[in-house]
Amino acid sequence: MLNIVIFGGPGSGKGTQSALIAEKFGLEHLSTGDLLRAEMTAGTELGKVVQSYISQGNLVPDKWIINILSKTIDSLKDKNGVIFDGFPRTIAQAEALEEILGSRKKSIAMLLDLQVTDEVLQQRMLFRSKTSGRSDDNPETIMKRIEVYHEITAPVIEYYKNKGLYQPIPGTGTVEGTFAEISRCISNYK
Repeated sequence: MLNIVIFGGPGSGKGTQSALIAEKFGLEHLSTGDLLRAEMTAGTELGKVVQSYISQGNLVPDKWIINILSKTIDSLKDKNGVIFDGFPRTIAQAEALEEILGSRKKSIAMLLDLQVTDEVLQQRMLFRSKTSGRSDDNPETIMKRIEVYHEITAPVIEYYKNKGLYQPIPGTGTVEGTFAEISRCISNYK
């Protein structure tokens, strides 16, 4: 089973690349953002709590994310593997993911880090806000999300570097060029 974490700042192209990876390599695309947005759309109690964090550009607390993710992983028994998009975002989440997978006799094969400058992230999210209608793609929230990424999420890179699972990917080129580099990394692993 091939389990991959895709990583990068908000707007780095994780969702786009994850969909391409899932299709080419037969993996399940597990987007925590999509799972959380589904909760918000359904108007669940969890969705209301999640909305209060996301609308301010903050991360949803680990306990809720880990609970949702654990249940979702259990529903994916017949898959070739998972591309984790938007998780883990903290060291605690990385440790929890390792524990969740380990208890199921699985592990992470690699972390693909889409490297994109803050300026490009801002431009991409502002452009996306015009087409997606996402409430968290506004200038104030974008700046907060990038700040939170550097302070809380970026340290996860060191966690995976220390395990020898880190793969940097230049993420400022074309979608196709970035995907070609990702495909090379995954094919070399297999």
